Amino acid sequence: MDYKDTLLMPKTEFPMRGNLPKKEPEIQEKWNELNIYQKVQERTKGKPLFVLHDGPPYANGNLHMGHALNKTLKDFIVRYKSMSGYCAPYVPGWDTHGLPIEQALTNKGVNRKEMTVAEFRELCTKYAYEQIDNQRNEFKRIGVRGDWENPYITLTPSYEAQQIQVFGEMAKKGYIYKGKKPVYWSPSSESALAEAEIEYKDKRSPSIYVSFSVEDGKGVLDQGTKLIIWTTTPWTLPANLGIAVHPELNYSVVKVGKDTFVVAQSLLEEVTNVLEWENIEIVKTIKGSELDRVTTKHPFYDRESLVILGEHVTVDSGTGCVHTAPGHGEDDFYVGQKYDLGVLCPVDDRGHMTDEAPGFEGLFYDAANKPITEKLEESGALLKLEFITHSYPHDWRTKKPVIYRATSQWFASIDDIREELLDAIKEVKWVPNWGEIRIFNMVRDRGDWCISRQRVWGVPIPVFYAENGESIITDETIDHVAKLFREHGSNIWFEKEAKDLLPEGFEHPGSPNGTFTKESDIMDVWFDSGSSHQSVLVEREDLQRPADLYLEGSDQYRGWFNSSLTTAVAVTGKAPYKGVLSHGFVLDGQGRKMSKSVGNVIEPSKVTNQMGAEILRLWVASVDYQADVRVSDPILKQVSEVYRKIRNTFRFLLGNLNDFNPAEDSIAYENLREVDQFMLVKLNSLIKTVSESYDKYEFANIYHAVNNFCTLDLSSFYMDFAKDVLYIEAKDNYERRAMQTVMYESVVALAKLLSPILPHTADEVWSHTPGVEEESVQLTDFPEYKQLDRADELTDKWQAFLDLRDEVLKALEEARNEKVIGKSLTAKVTLYVDEDTKNLLDSIKESKKQLFIVSGYEVAGALEDAPEHALKLNHAAIVVEKADGETCERCWVVTPDVGEDKDHPTLCTRCATVVKENF
Repeated sequence: MDYKDTLLMPKTEFPMRGNLPKKEPEIQEKWNELNIYQKVQERTKGKPLFVLHDGPPYANGNLHMGHALNKTLKDFIVRYKSMSGYCAPYVPGWDTHGLPIEQALTNKGVNRKEMTVAEFRELCTKYAYEQIDNQRNEFKRIGVRGDWENPYITLTPSYEAQQIQVFGEMAKKGYIYKGKKPVYWSPSSESALAEAEIEYKDKRSPSIYVSFSVEDGKGVLDQGTKLIIWTTTPWTLPANLGIAVHPELNYSVVKVGKDTFVVAQSLLEEVTNVLEWENIEIVKTIKGSELDRVTTKHPFYDRESLVILGEHVTVDSGTGCVHTAPGHGEDDFYVGQKYDLGVLCPVDDRGHMTDEAPGFEGLFYDAANKPITEKLEESGALLKLEFITHSYPHDWRTKKPVIYRATSQWFASIDDIREELLDAIKEVKWVPNWGEIRIFNMVRDRGDWCISRQRVWGVPIPVFYAENGESIITDETIDHVAKLFREHGSNIWFEKEAKDLLPEGFEHPGSPNGTFTKESDIMDVWFDSGSSHQSVLVEREDLQRPADLYLEGSDQYRGWFNSSLTTAVAVTGKAPYKGVLSHGFVLDGQGRKMSKSVGNVIEPSKVTNQMGAEILRLWVASVDYQADVRVSDPILKQVSEVYRKIRNTFRFLLGNLNDFNPAEDSIAYENLREVDQFMLVKLNSLIKTVSESYDKYEFANIYHAVNNFCTLDLSSFYMDFAKDVLYIEAKDNYERRAMQTVMYESVVALAKLLSPILPHTADEVWSHTPGVEEESVQLTDFPEYKQLDRADELTDKWQAFLDLRDEVLKALEEARNEKVIGKSLTAKVTLYVDEDTKNLLDSIKESKKQLFIVSGYEVAGALEDAPEHALKLNHAAIVVEKADGETCERCWVVTPDVGEDKDHPTLCTRCATVVKENF
């Protein structure tokens, strides 16, 4: 007889190798056939709603690792919620308007000027949908489950119609107004920008000190005394209308040679060093308030520059006398209004100087710096020129510098609702909690929101103008435009005349001849996405406002989190979300930003094609995503090793359940051996840890807890010694069925616990698990934590034993290295123990030989009786030697009873009995 045939070796079709790049698409195809998203929604219908509202990625280009991180985190949460008592719909979305699509078409050779606006917009729409299809396929390949056939898209008529209603409601409440104010202006985009569209990069700029000569000193300063300003934007000097000083600061009037200058007292030493003054004489010290309305002469134009008081003046740098150009600075604008300075902005849409800057007309603003400084030098007003590199605002799309430029724009008032916004922020749960401080400070300090853009690819601002120039925004016009957009889309605004867009028979006192015009600007794209709480959460019946959670990158505190908050509070008085969770950015393995020029970009599609989506998803689970995270090939290889361990654990468990029928063969908890009960206690502890971690969005805890359970509790302990029972004993042996019971509970629980993170693997495991009825693990409930009898007592007892076992295993390893023994089954372990350890070992009824995986075991005496050569510990001493007897051909245990059964002379008594009774 070949005794190998009598062993109950593991059998399963669950493969050792995942072959994920090939297997995952097959599993996804099964999900499609099942219509898994719809089935999950049907199963959870009627349960409490949990809405994670998707922040729309921009429909342009392939996905990057930031996209993958974001969507995978969302998928973890939605999948978990749908298994833990909630109906958790997930409606993905896309942001589709704005400059990047216009630029992409231009780069493809489309000449916008050769076609109508409506024709160009049609091309933009077509391009956006192509990008959506591409990104949707990539998201699905990562395994993100959602209503992919019915996403929300910001260019759809229904979305745009609701956005118009949001605008109208804000206008009705008086929060929308038109005004000429300095805003961020991008000459490269020829459009105004919002703060969220600004990024800061280093720029080399001229740093100049310029003197303004006093004409009327108001009895405080002599004529000819010079106030010194400092600026890094010489091109704004043609727009200078004043000099601001702080009313509470002290200013020194100093004589240097034949000239007299005014500088803030606290900056005098610094200015003296920069301008290389010698032998200065302080004439007097005055308060800034005394300088109010002193007049100076503009350094190269024949006009006055008025000295004004401004609380915004600081002494962090410069001179304490601040060059004021109301057309080019927010603080300048507001202080200029108080003094009725007017607004001068001699720069056009493209960034070129206009004829309001005589002598510099037609020059690009940056190119004007040199001739302006030359003009200053010629007039004797230039005191110092040098160059500095400093952080400067840039257009986040074109990557080129922006300027502050006063233009006529539409604004949403923040001032009017600031306190409501700040109150709403306090009602939201922010994770991490510093997010609350960040957005609170942003809202507290931000100016009014410039919502108009001078582009064509976007949602039109639904404003009409009467003949007398009066703007028209009424309930009637808003409702009518919203209805037109819902029926035809916003292209109709560009296809028809104003009179055809107004309600039939519309009249207005400002248009006695019935003539109207329409606004040509579009809305800021942040107004588009910021309206999604209305256009999606209210528009769709399967969602609700406020959402339970918004989850995006940390840059969205100034972006989507902010714009959504503003529009929602303006319209409803409340935040659109109950909770906000943010994640960091994805960096390379060295902590550098990913860049094609550096060559350190890792694309999600490459990872899924080479390693599988499960590796990408497991990486997401492994990182502390609330901070910036790192990814590299070595990091992904480490993650794939963890995946391999998890998969091997599943394979061992499934292989040893091939003859197990859970309905008939399971043993009740109270009838299990202690070691089996202990493992179920450990499993339940894992269930509790994992469930709590999902609830707290702490996925790295899950990653480590599951990995530890698989490698330490199962692989290194339970599965390790189980082989001597599972393979050797008879099929229906009590100990074997007990261990199979634990393994069945473990494989089912682990499949469910990991389903949100590793959905492909969990479903593959599920398809090989005996006794399960559901088509997919996704159609099951999350395992519930059970408070098992004697859980704490068993944990304390068996953890103490495991500590001792670790020491025994170390002693066995040393004996193996010293050639005393071969494999551990050739060994006998003799222990000398203290009283507590003896009581512990006596209380364990399971075979200690099996638990230690040795052939011989005894407790030979007290700790003090241990021989000199024993490995001595605080509570025990261990002696390892060769076991007595022969090696059983079937179980490989070394025992003196091999050969006692004459029919099976090469077997031990245990194996001989099993073979006789079963074969």
